[in-house]
Amino acid sequence: MSKFYTIENISETLGVTRQTITKYIKEEKLNAVRLGKAYRIHETDFVNFINANSIISDNVIDYKAINYNGFSFLNKIHSNNHNGDYRLEPLELNHKDAYNTFFWGDNIYVLQQLLPKIRSKVDLIYIDPPFGTGQIFSDMDKIEAYDDTLINADFLGFLRDRLYLLKECLSKNGSIYLHIDKKIGHYVKVIMDEVFGHRNFINDITRIKCNPKNFSRKAYGNQSDMILFYAKNRDHQIWNELKEPLEEEEVSVLFQKKHKTKGRYTTHPIHAPGETIDGDTGQEWKGLKPPKGRHWRYSREELTRLDNAGLIEWSSKGNPRKIVFANNHEGKKIQDVWEFKDLGKSFVNYPTQKNHDLLERIILNSSNVDSLVLDCFAGSGGTIVTANKFHRKWIGIDSSDYSLRTIKETFNKSGVAVNYVALVKG
Repeated sequence: MSKFYTIENISETLGVTRQTITKYIKEEKLNAVRLGKAYRIHETDFVNFINANSIISDNVIDYKAINYNGFSFLNKIHSNNHNGDYRLEPLELNHKDAYNTFFWGDNIYVLQQLLPKIRSKVDLIYIDPPFGTGQIFSDMDKIEAYDDTLINADFLGFLRDRLYLLKECLSKNGSIYLHIDKKIGHYVKVIMDEVFGHRNFINDITRIKCNPKNFSRKAYGNQSDMILFYAKNRDHQIWNELKEPLEEEEVSVLFQKKHKTKGRYTTHPIHAPGETIDGDTGQEWKGLKPPKGRHWRYSREELTRLDNAGLIEWSSKGNPRKIVFANNHEGKKIQDVWEFKDLGKSFVNYPTQKNHDLLERIILNSSNVDSLVLDCFAGSGGTIVTANKFHRKWIGIDSSDYSLRTIKETFNKSGVAVNYVALVKG
């Protein structure tokens, strides 16, 4: 039986707007039948449309990409066919586990080789790709670490192809953090909306990367970059709700009272809105009933336990309130502005190396013990080193000789067994 789709069906499937699909129909790029004010698209026409706009060959993934309209800069992107006669060949094997391996080679070919094994198995991806700056980055001794010479549309096409492969790697509870410069980051967000679906966008995180700048250009100082955070399936991603410790000034404001031995504290009401007529929390406790229109927050047994433990403060008028100590505070919710400044070249072993505290936050919040973590722009190895530290499984990929040497030195010093595999052509 023939199957027809609505514009809404196709919009949902491709993760683009309804207006985008309508535009393709009007431009006759997508065949459709008009029924009154609505369109219907035959399954065969939809498949033909997808195949005509694919960016990755059929034998690699089953998901195809459709360009957003209205972005002339993005419309210049050209996508290459990434087929090639490649294989993965061991360089050095130090354990027999399936993961904890660094792959040395172009990540698009490595990902193609790995995809059958890791499809839908990766819980967390963090990538810090080149920023499309057109520069070559070197260390303190002027030894080249990697080049960032792809710019503009070429860079965006390069990144987009890899994002489609990375999406296939993500588990149903997985998420991806992409670290990027603000000069090109907003174009990258459009691509990520396309690849992962705009509904799966979680946060645009501002990362304070350095101290305020005082340059002479006619512009505001640039002391931040951005991290784009997407889920494979929004609201189903791993989320451990890390908290941020309160600053001393915040503690002073929120906990204004001082206990002689236990430090700063404050008090909270032990009743809440809403009456309980027959239940325990509406009954009299120590000669008191809850105020009119309210009920006890805790059972009377729990209130007695708190009072016996010295955790109820009684006012001079006999009103009870629960004591909450600052040192028991769980911390505050992490916001979307993070201050993790980069260290200078003299303090790191790789140019553009990111603060490991930043990576720790991401890994602890968006993965679990034994989750698989992937970084296909591994660089200095910060992501995989941090993942290993917190007992995650990991895969690292980079094509730089400098990256391979740096990562081997790091893991050798810590005595961690790692497998090293090279991508070989032919």
